[in-house]
Amino acid sequence: MFTGIITGVGRIVAVQPLGSSLQHGKRLTLEAPAGYLDDVGLGDSIALNGACMTVTTFDAAQNWFTIDISAESLAKTAGLDQTGPVNLEKALRAHDRLGGHIVSGHVDGIGRVTHFAQVGESWELRVLAPVALGKYLAYKGSITLNGVSLTVNRVQDLADGCECSINLIPHTVQNTALGSLQAGSPVNLEIDLIARYVERMLGAPAPATPAASAA
Repeated sequence: MFTGIITGVGRIVAVQPLGSSLQHGKRLTLEAPAGYLDDVGLGDSIALNGACMTVTTFDAAQNWFTIDISAESLAKTAGLDQTGPVNLEKALRAHDRLGGHIVSGHVDGIGRVTHFAQVGESWELRVLAPVALGKYLAYKGSITLNGVSLTVNRVQDLADGCECSINLIPHTVQNTALGSLQAGSPVNLEIDLIARYVERMLGAPAPATPAASAA
């Protein structure tokens, strides 16, 4: 589990195929900020742009680690098949503050940036989410975008999806990889976990009423 509060910005520096077919995944080598891996062990979970991954090898002194990502995960995420900056978050510990919201690290869909521009001291980011995810987006609700917990300021249902508008304060732009986004950029989306359970409860069939016994 995660909170959507980014703890470092890393960089994918190498992408190595794990086989020659489309069914094979890739091995990613990432550079981490200095000291970031000091409390990391083999098998630990680190979210990369919102996707939960497992550390397979690492060198804390040299600030690098590797993860293996399956072909299925590559097909369901964006930005993890090429070199470049990525948002990092270590898995939540029981005594940590929940500064964002409950995040599973499982990407629900890929959105597309439609607008990214500075407004005053902040930035307005608009993202077009797939039609299927539109029902989970609500005014002042939470969404995870490339691993960052954000608040939705406006939603608009369109023919080709649901566009949500988000305000980014300077701290978020400066301390995550979101500042490198531009119109057309694909982004990983994870809906609010609570919305997922609400849908299930509202859509589940009512339990059958036991038949009355004969007198």
